[in-house]
Amino acid sequence: MPNIASAKKRVRSNAKKTTVNTFVVSSMRTAVKKFEKEVKAGNKEAASTNYNIAIQRVDKAMSSGKIHANKAARLKSRLTKMKNAM
Repeated sequence: MPNIASAKKRVRSNAKKTTVNTFVVSSMRTAVKKFEKEVKAGNKEAASTNYNIAIQRVDKAMSSGKIHANKAARLKSRLTKMKNAM
């Protein structure tokens, strides 16, 4: 446990940031999985709405630095190919 006040504050702020970062990445993954599930089921309307949500979540994670830009581009490309193949 830290003894210095600034180190104690750092522990608190790191915990808050970790919570937010985890939420952003996990919500992105969940959105991608929901889209893939709808594509597999063959629901075009549901897949279309989930596609838009997934792309937004990927962009948000990339713009805030949670995932690399190349990973975001790869995910978006893969999701778009799946959508167009329906």
